[in-house]
Amino acid sequence: MDTNASRCPTVDIIIPHYLRRDMLERCLKALADTGYPAMHIIVVDNGGSLPGLALLLDEYPNARLFRLPENRGYAGGCNEGLKHSSAEFVAFLNDDTLPQPHWLDPLVVAALADPFVAALQPKILSTKRVAGPKRMFDYAGAAGGMLDRLGYPYCLGRKLTGAETDRGQYDEPQDIFWASGAAMFVRREAAVEVGGFDEDFFMHMEEIDLAWRLQLAGYRVRSAPNSVVLHEGGASLGEGSPEKVFFNHRNNLLMLLKNRGGGALLGILPLRFLMELAATAYYLTRYPGGLRKSGSVFRAMGQVIILLPETLRKRRLVQSMRKVGERAIFFRMPFFQLLRR
Repeated sequence: MDTNASRCPTVDIIIPHYLRRDMLERCLKALADTGYPAMHIIVVDNGGSLPGLALLLDEYPNARLFRLPENRGYAGGCNEGLKHSSAEFVAFLNDDTLPQPHWLDPLVVAALADPFVAALQPKILSTKRVAGPKRMFDYAGAAGGMLDRLGYPYCLGRKLTGAETDRGQYDEPQDIFWASGAAMFVRREAAVEVGGFDEDFFMHMEEIDLAWRLQLAGYRVRSAPNSVVLHEGGASLGEGSPEKVFFNHRNNLLMLLKNRGGGALLGILPLRFLMELAATAYYLTRYPGGLRKSGSVFRAMGQVIILLPETLRKRRLVQSMRKVGERAIFFRMPFFQLLRR
């Protein structure tokens, strides 16, 4: 790519941040090695109000800080950054990531090659798990997000029992269903067109919901494995915490109610209700502290009922903007195949 800043598309890196200054500082240092001349950074302090944050950002001339009076979650922090961006592209980035040198160029090149590509995900590797000379994929996104016919998300490079070792098996760019919010590169105008992130989600699965709406609007989501980002993971909520269980179950159901086609949705909902009940039994019998996790599932279903009128209003809006049929976008994978991954 031409390294002249005046000829490069502008990219804003949007980082929602809450309290962990050490992680943010490490992320900013990694971004300094990006080597992309038309990049700017927007840090959104999500109600943390840490002293010295403005002084930290002053060390990076291409960075701006915006403060929110309260924590609006990942979705709200990203939307605030999006509101202050006028760049052609934005990259939503967790503050516990370490973008590798020159990670941005392949994403820009891939987006410029196809105007219908609205979102891209780099290869996301773990900072924690190293196996020999190869790193493990990170659980949050890995080599690209997919969705099964019941609305359950999964990833290339991620098994039910954990992440795979990166052996180059996903090094060919391909269509995916969703790009991880840990490192999600987006065409800004497309994100604005479909309404940005749904702030009712607060955190977890909001990027899947956004990617689904982008596809319904006629755009594509792709992997860009020649771009690499490392991710620490678990910085917001620990793996398997009751709050994480709550957000995952609640938001998955909200996303399904908003985006799935009417006929398919009517067929899926009874089975999904049974699956939610099965999940409560699973947490109760298989996990320490399972009673709290099971309670989180019931709390999630209760919240879905409370939010149902607003969710149906959003559904009408989403479906009115639909330009593409589900068969054109949906990635189907039978459960027996999922269990073998």
